[in-house]
Amino acid sequence: MKPWSRWEASGRTAVPESIMIAVTAMIFSLGWSTDARAKMCDAAFYEKLRSAPNGKDDRINVDCDLQLRPDDVITRKLVFAGEAASGVSLDCQGATLGSSKMKYSVGAPTVLVRSQKLPGDSGWSVPRDIRITNCKIVGNIRLTGLGPNGEAEDVRKSSLNRDHTANAQRNAPSGIELTNISVEAVGTIPLYFGPGVTKSSLTNSTIRGKSAKTVIYLDAESAENVISGNRFSIKADREMIAVDGSARNVISGNVFRNPMKGGIFVYRNCGEGGTIRHQEPRSNRISDNRFVYRSSIVAYPAIWLNHRDVGKWYCKVDPRYPFGSSLDPRDRAIDNVLAGNRFEGAISPMVLNTERK
Repeated sequence: MKPWSRWEASGRTAVPESIMIAVTAMIFSLGWSTDARAKMCDAAFYEKLRSAPNGKDDRINVDCDLQLRPDDVITRKLVFAGEAASGVSLDCQGATLGSSKMKYSVGAPTVLVRSQKLPGDSGWSVPRDIRITNCKIVGNIRLTGLGPNGEAEDVRKSSLNRDHTANAQRNAPSGIELTNISVEAVGTIPLYFGPGVTKSSLTNSTIRGKSAKTVIYLDAESAENVISGNRFSIKADREMIAVDGSARNVISGNVFRNPMKGGIFVYRNCGEGGTIRHQEPRSNRISDNRFVYRSSIVAYPAIWLNHRDVGKWYCKVDPRYPFGSSLDPRDRAIDNVLAGNRFEGAISPMVLNTERK
């Protein structure tokens, strides 16, 4: 079966075959693995997984292949941590992870894929090639490397060195595949690709609910990720997708319903939290997306390049660190490809580029 045929068979919005051929080619060219290397979870693990949490800690570490029942409702937060989780697959078969009664945050998402810092200065244990499919998720998903966001201390320290981008990518999750999932957001950012996350994807999925910020965040130094064939029907207080110092991503074939606060914004933060952003948000491909508005209304741009170049009064050049946003605080959202995007029902400018020369 072709990799995309199961998406069409699901009865969801079909993605043009030309797009899926290109995306599939990218996946295999990047070397993403589909080989299962983990063992199946045993009966004791399933019993703990399905049991109610005792005390405050409701997490469970997953280092084995899981297949749930369609009627399962899991009220534990799943953590895929370090090399031990590499190669693991989770097939929910329609089961639900999380509930509206649980509390979620940056540090305690419904599903967390994270690198583990090893004792002393011996580096990081990194999870790779994890596949999560057919899940209904209440809450949020985070992929985390050196830190949960661009202002984490280990991220900040790394950013003071010239090789920060390579270091962040080397120590962040890679090859994390999220397919045919439904996310019900409850206020937190539904999907966060942390600094350095590479070669990961969200495909053939739906995100609903509400977010106090963005819907998907591609953080600094992340690269070569795919957001394709998804439906966004969510109320967000910011843009749907933030491409912040993230490069060489593919965002294609998605449908955005009423993105009043913006669709896809491409920019680079410059020194927030003391972290130097090294990578320019360039060579991204944004193509064949639909932006559908309820009526002829004035809205934020559907696609905005160099969004943060407007009013960057807080950015400063620091001669001690002559690289990245410390050398040049401009967004530098250049060499990005925009093609075949459609805008329905809005009258304000839908594509904006505010590059500062």
